[in-house]
Amino acid sequence: MVRIGKALLISIGLLCGVATARAEAPVMNWPAGWQVEEIAQSDATSGVSRQRAVKNDQGGTPVMVMELTMTKVESGHQVNLEGVLLEMRKSVQKDFFQSGYQSVCNRIHPTTLSRLSALESTCTITQNGRHVLSQTLVAAVDADKAYVLSYAGQAEAYKASQDEIDAVRNGLKL
Repeated sequence: MVRIGKALLISIGLLCGVATARAEAPVMNWPAGWQVEEIAQSDATSGVSRQRAVKNDQGGTPVMVMELTMTKVESGHQVNLEGVLLEMRKSVQKDFFQSGYQSVCNRIHPTTLSRLSALESTCTITQNGRHVLSQTLVAAVDADKAYVLSYAGQAEAYKASQDEIDAVRNGLKL
Protein backbone atom coordinates (compact mmCIF):
# COMPACT_ATOMS: atom_id res chain seq x y z
CA MET A 1 0.00 0.00 0.00
CA VAL A 2 2.89 2.34 0.75
CA ARG A 3 4.24 1.96 -2.81
CA ILE A 4 0.80 2.53 -4.32
CA GLY A 5 0.41 5.67 -2.21
CA LYS A 6 3.84 6.82 -3.40
CA ALA A 7 2.84 6.22 -7.02
CA LEU A 8 -0.38 8.17 -6.54
CA LEU A 9 1.65 11.02 -5.08
CA ILE A 10 3.87 10.87 -8.18
CA SER A 11 0.71 11.30 -10.29
CA ILE A 12 -0.33 14.24 -8.13
CA GLY A 13 3.14 15.71 -8.61
CA LEU A 14 2.87 15.31 -12.38
CA LEU A 15 -0.43 17.12 -12.30
CA CYS A 16 1.18 19.91 -10.29
CA GLY A 17 3.87 20.33 -12.92
CA VAL A 18 1.43 20.97 -15.73
CA ALA A 19 0.89 24.69 -14.93
CA THR A 20 0.15 27.37 -12.33
CA ALA A 21 -1.71 30.79 -12.09
CA ARG A 22 -5.13 32.38 -12.68
CA ALA A 23 -7.38 33.31 -15.59
CA GLU A 24 -11.13 33.01 -16.19
CA ALA A 25 -11.52 29.72 -14.36
CA PRO A 26 -13.75 27.00 -15.78
CA VAL A 27 -16.59 25.80 -13.57
CA MET A 28 -16.09 22.35 -12.07
CA ASN A 29 -18.84 20.52 -10.19
CA TRP A 30 -16.82 18.29 -7.88
CA PRO A 31 -18.40 15.08 -6.59
CA ALA A 32 -19.62 14.95 -2.99
CA GLY A 33 -16.92 13.67 -0.68
CA TRP A 34 -13.99 14.85 -2.79
CA GLN A 35 -11.70 17.33 -1.07
CA VAL A 36 -11.18 20.40 -3.24
CA GLU A 37 -7.65 21.72 -2.81
CA GLU A 38 -6.68 25.35 -2.93
CA ILE A 39 -3.86 25.78 -5.42
CA ALA A 40 -1.53 28.69 -4.82
CA GLN A 41 -1.36 30.99 -7.81
CA SER A 42 2.16 32.24 -8.57
CA ASP A 43 1.58 34.84 -11.28
CA ALA A 44 -1.79 36.28 -12.15
CA THR A 45 -0.49 37.57 -15.49
CA SER A 46 0.50 34.16 -16.88
CA GLY A 47 -3.05 33.22 -17.91
CA VAL A 48 -3.11 29.79 -16.27
CA SER A 49 -5.56 28.37 -13.74
CA ARG A 50 -5.71 25.02 -11.97
CA GLN A 51 -8.42 23.27 -10.04
CA ARG A 52 -7.89 20.00 -8.19
CA ALA A 53 -9.83 17.62 -5.99
CA VAL A 54 -8.76 14.49 -4.14
CA LYS A 55 -10.85 11.52 -3.09
CA ASN A 56 -9.65 9.87 0.12
CA ASP A 57 -10.46 6.44 1.51
CA GLN A 58 -11.96 6.02 4.98
CA GLY A 59 -8.48 6.24 6.52
CA GLY A 60 -7.73 9.55 4.81
CA THR A 61 -5.35 8.10 2.22
CA PRO A 62 -5.67 9.63 -1.28
CA VAL A 63 -7.09 7.07 -3.74
CA MET A 64 -8.04 9.41 -6.63
CA VAL A 65 -6.94 12.83 -7.82
CA MET A 66 -8.46 14.94 -10.59
CA GLU A 67 -7.14 18.21 -11.93
CA LEU A 68 -8.11 20.65 -14.65
CA THR A 69 -5.53 23.08 -15.99
CA MET A 70 -6.43 25.95 -18.30
CA THR A 71 -3.72 27.90 -20.13
CA LYS A 72 -4.23 31.00 -22.25
CA VAL A 73 -2.94 30.56 -25.80
CA GLU A 74 -1.28 33.44 -27.58
CA SER A 75 -3.23 34.85 -30.48
CA GLY A 76 -2.29 33.07 -33.70
CA HIS A 77 -0.45 30.23 -31.93
CA GLN A 78 -1.38 26.79 -33.25
CA VAL A 79 -1.37 24.15 -30.48
CA ASN A 80 -0.24 20.66 -31.50
CA LEU A 81 -2.69 18.89 -29.21
CA GLU A 82 -1.51 15.39 -30.07
CA GLY A 83 2.13 16.41 -29.49
CA VAL A 84 1.27 17.90 -26.10
CA LEU A 85 -0.61 14.77 -25.07
CA LEU A 86 2.22 12.52 -26.29
CA GLU A 87 4.75 14.44 -24.20
CA MET A 88 2.54 14.32 -21.13
CA ARG A 89 1.99 10.59 -21.56
CA LYS A 90 5.71 10.01 -22.02
CA SER A 91 6.41 11.94 -18.81
CA VAL A 92 3.85 9.85 -16.90
CA GLN A 93 5.40 6.62 -18.17
CA LYS A 94 8.97 7.74 -17.42
CA ASP A 95 8.16 8.81 -13.86
CA PHE A 96 6.35 5.57 -13.08
CA PHE A 97 9.19 3.53 -14.61
CA GLN A 98 11.73 5.35 -12.42
CA SER A 99 9.62 4.36 -9.40
CA GLY A 100 9.61 0.68 -10.31
CA TYR A 101 6.30 0.47 -12.16
CA GLN A 102 5.42 -0.57 -15.69
CA SER A 103 2.86 1.32 -17.70
CA VAL A 104 0.95 0.79 -20.91
CA CYS A 105 -1.07 3.57 -22.47
CA ASN A 106 -3.77 3.18 -25.06
CA ARG A 107 -3.62 5.05 -28.35
CA ILE A 108 -4.51 8.69 -28.30
CA HIS A 109 -8.09 8.89 -29.52
CA PRO A 110 -10.76 11.56 -30.08
CA THR A 111 -13.22 12.41 -27.33
CA THR A 112 -14.90 15.51 -25.95
CA LEU A 113 -14.22 17.75 -23.01
CA SER A 114 -17.29 19.79 -22.20
CA ARG A 115 -18.29 21.35 -25.54
CA LEU A 116 -14.85 20.91 -27.16
CA SER A 117 -13.34 18.22 -29.35
CA ALA A 118 -10.48 16.67 -27.42
CA LEU A 119 -7.87 13.92 -27.44
CA GLU A 120 -7.51 11.33 -24.68
CA SER A 121 -5.22 8.54 -23.52
CA THR A 122 -5.39 6.26 -20.48
CA CYS A 123 -2.38 4.56 -18.92
CA THR A 124 -2.56 1.35 -16.90
CA ILE A 125 0.21 1.15 -14.32
CA THR A 126 1.27 -2.25 -13.02
CA GLN A 127 3.76 -3.60 -10.54
CA ASN A 128 4.88 -7.23 -10.70
CA GLY A 129 2.08 -7.85 -13.19
CA ARG A 130 -0.65 -6.47 -10.90
CA HIS A 131 -2.75 -3.47 -12.00
CA VAL A 132 -2.24 -0.86 -9.28
CA LEU A 133 -3.11 2.53 -10.84
CA SER A 134 -4.80 4.12 -13.84
CA GLN A 135 -4.33 7.63 -15.20
CA THR A 136 -6.26 9.40 -17.96
CA LEU A 137 -5.12 12.54 -19.77
CA VAL A 138 -7.58 14.62 -21.81
CA ALA A 139 -6.53 17.72 -23.78
CA ALA A 140 -8.61 20.25 -25.71
CA VAL A 141 -8.10 23.65 -27.32
CA ASP A 142 -10.55 26.51 -27.64
CA ALA A 143 -9.92 29.73 -29.57
CA ASP A 144 -7.59 31.25 -26.97
CA LYS A 145 -7.29 28.58 -24.24
CA ALA A 146 -5.91 25.08 -23.88
CA TYR A 147 -7.29 22.65 -21.30
CA VAL A 148 -5.88 19.49 -19.75
CA LEU A 149 -8.01 17.27 -17.52
CA SER A 150 -6.09 14.55 -15.76
CA TYR A 151 -7.36 12.00 -13.30
CA ALA A 152 -5.55 9.15 -11.64
CA GLY A 153 -6.22 6.65 -8.93
CA GLN A 154 -5.72 3.26 -7.43
CA ALA A 155 -7.09 0.60 -9.77
CA GLU A 156 -10.17 -0.25 -7.68
CA ALA A 157 -10.95 3.37 -6.80
CA TYR A 158 -10.53 4.45 -10.43
CA LYS A 159 -13.03 1.86 -11.61
CA ALA A 160 -15.46 2.58 -8.75
CA SER A 161 -15.24 6.35 -9.39
CA GLN A 162 -16.08 6.19 -13.09
CA ASP A 163 -19.62 7.56 -12.63
CA GLU A 164 -18.26 10.49 -10.61
CA ILE A 165 -15.57 11.15 -13.22
CA ASP A 166 -18.14 11.08 -16.01
CA ALA A 167 -20.37 13.49 -14.07
CA VAL A 168 -17.49 15.95 -13.66
CA ARG A 169 -16.57 15.70 -17.35
CA ASN A 170 -20.17 16.10 -18.49
CA GLY A 171 -20.86 18.98 -16.10
CA LEU A 172 -17.69 20.93 -16.90
CA LYS A 173 -18.32 24.49 -18.08
CA LEU A 174 -15.45 25.85 -20.16
